[in-house]
Amino acid sequence: MKSNVIVKRVVNVALTVTLLLLMAFQVTEQLAHEWLGITMFVLTIIHQILNRKYYAAIFKGKYHPLRIFQLIVNILLLLSFVCTALSGMMMSRFATPFMNGILPSTIVRQGHLALSHWSFVLMGLHLGLHFGIIASKLKNRTVKIVAGAVMGGVSVYGFYLFFKSDILKYMLFQNPFAFLDYSKAWWPVLLENLSMLLAWAFAAYLLSLGLKKLMRKKRNI
Repeated sequence: MKSNVIVKRVVNVALTVTLLLLMAFQVTEQLAHEWLGITMFVLTIIHQILNRKYYAAIFKGKYHPLRIFQLIVNILLLLSFVCTALSGMMMSRFATPFMNGILPSTIVRQGHLALSHWSFVLMGLHLGLHFGIIASKLKNRTVKIVAGAVMGGVSVYGFYLFFKSDILKYMLFQNPFAFLDYSKAWWPVLLENLSMLLAWAFAAYLLSLGLKKLMRKKRNI
């Protein structure tokens, strides 16, 4: 395996783990949350540099529905990551306190809350668009069925948690404050966040399969 591929995979895993920790504020609390945010910002920059060939090819080739969907998700994810990081820095008490007061705190706080959840959902969709690579390596039909059933179950639970937690209200700027359960241990919080992330990832994967099937039908007409 080439070294740049290994680096990309390490960065991708680090981004996912850091995001899960960032969404668990009740576990990490303020100081760690801020430095995890800085880490996420740096990893995002590294990720863009490692994938610079993708941006160089944006205006090349034909655009089919799946490629359009991928482009929309990738651009929105990058914008949401950057805006989430900047709004977080404007509220920082430890990492970047010199950025306090650039914008009114109420606007920054609610924007950060909404954008962080948009980043979470978009990250799930982004991950799901790469599930096909993993699925292609599963040659045994039984293994594929079991893996699909497990992912389906996890996704149902993940979407249940997503709507139960009223995350849509955060995303639509309807909740100015985060309501977190500080009585929970760290591991169920992280597992619940992972379930919600995988739910969006599996949804994107199924959508990509549907778009590929549609594209094949159009070619055969």
